Amino acid sequence: MIDSPNSGDSVLDRTSPKDGAHSAAMMQSPSIHRAYTRCRHGQMHYRIAGQAQDQRTPVVLLHQNPSSSYEYEPLIRALATDRLVVALDTPGYGMSDAPPAPPGMAGYAAAFSDALNALAEEGVLEGPVDLYGFHTGTLLSCELAIARPDRVRALGLTGIPMFDEAAIAQRLASAESFPKPDEDGAVIGDLLSKLWTYVVTSRDKAVPLDKAALNFADKARVLDRFTWAYRGVWSWDFSRLEQVTQPALLIQPAEDLHSVSLEAAARMPSCRVVELPDLDRDIFDIAPERIAHELRNFLDRV
Repeated sequence: MIDSPNSGDSVLDRTSPKDGAHSAAMMQSPSIHRAYTRCRHGQMHYRIAGQAQDQRTPVVLLHQNPSSSYEYEPLIRALATDRLVVALDTPGYGMSDAPPAPPGMAGYAAAFSDALNALAEEGVLEGPVDLYGFHTGTLLSCELAIARPDRVRALGLTGIPMFDEAAIAQRLASAESFPKPDEDGAVIGDLLSKLWTYVVTSRDKAVPLDKAALNFADKARVLDRFTWAYRGVWSWDFSRLEQVTQPALLIQPAEDLHSVSLEAAARMPSCRVVELPDLDRDIFDIAPERIAHELRNFLDRV
C-alpha cells in the first residue's frame, strides 16, 4: 500500500473502453487547480477540476498513504469531464497541515467532515457528495460515510485492507514501533531504499520512469509521519463496514488485496463488486479511464 507536485500528463490507458471517445474527452478535460480549505488541524490542501452539474453529484477522492491527492491526477482528469471532482490531502500528508498526533481513522474523518462544511460555506462543494477511496482511502471513505450520512450519497472503493487478526496485529505493532529518524540517517535511508524499490523498481513497466520518480517523491515527502495513517488502518474496527448504509461499489483489480477486499465488501450492506482481473498495480497511471468508466456507470445510476 505504499503508494508531485506538478505532474506530467497521464500515461497510456491500455484498457479503457471506447478509446477514441475517451481520448477526445481527455483532450477536453478541465485543468486541475489547487487550493486550501480549513479543518480542525489548520489548512487542508485539495485538488479540484470540472464543474458542478445538476444531474451529477460531485466526487470527493481520498488517497492511500503515504501518498497525497497527487496520485489521483490522472483519475481527476478522467472524471472531471462531466462533474466536479475534489481530491483532499489527508491531514499530515501532501500539503495539508498535520495533527499533533496520529488521530486514527475517526479523527481523520472528522477533519474531512470539517473540510466538507468549510467547502460548503465557501460555495465550492455544496450538497451531497460521492466518495472514492483507494487502500487507506477506503477506510477513510467508510468512516466519513458513517459520520456524515447527510452529505455522503454513495461510495466507490478499491483495495479494502481487511487482513486476519494476526496479520493486522503484526502490522499495527510494526507501525507503532517504527524507529524515529536517527542522526546518521540510517532509518530514513533504509525507508527510502525500500520505497524506491516498491514504487519505482517494481512498478508496472507501462509507467515511465520519470512518472514513477514523481510518485516516489510524493510519498517520500512525509517520512516523519510515514506510519501515522497506518496506525489508524491497523487499529480500525473492520466491523464498522457493516455500518456503511450508502450504496457502494468495489472496483477490484487482481492486486495482493484482492481476496481480503472481496471479503470486506461482503460485510457491507449494499456493495456491488466489479473485478478487473487484467489490472494489478499503478492503476491510476495505467488505466485512469477504466476506473473512471466503472465509477461513472455506478454513480450515475445510484
